[in-house]
Amino acid sequence: MNKLINSLWIFIALLGLSMQVSALEKEPFSEQRFAELQAGGAVVLIDIHATWCPTCARQQEILTEYRAANPDKIFHILAVDFDTEKQWVRHFRAPRQSTLLLYTGDTQFWFSVGETRAEIIAAELNKALAAQTQAQASL
Repeated sequence: MNKLINSLWIFIALLGLSMQVSALEKEPFSEQRFAELQAGGAVVLIDIHATWCPTCARQQEILTEYRAANPDKIFHILAVDFDTEKQWVRHFRAPRQSTLLLYTGDTQFWFSVGETRAEIIAAELNKALAAQTQAQASL
């Protein structure tokens, strides 16, 4: 009985951790919010995704893991729904869902379609964040 109770507690703890890790902080895309972030020199990741897309789901896992491993690195994710926000899909010239665009201020830093290698996504985020730090230091 004690083994069963211990196993149950471990399961509950892991479930709680899993739910914490799975919550990726994103904002719905709006032109106004994007302009505000750009004007402030922020690092912004435009995430053009679809709820049914397995590649997008993998990207979300990677971004969640990156945030968890780098809580001091500040960047914003603005989400564009591939199925319902066609105006913005066209605006960003996204050929399909799972498109990621990375901006530092008003400069596009990276454009990717279907990237699911964690080391590549992390490297590009790190480069954009380093460029932002350099730009702020030169002010």
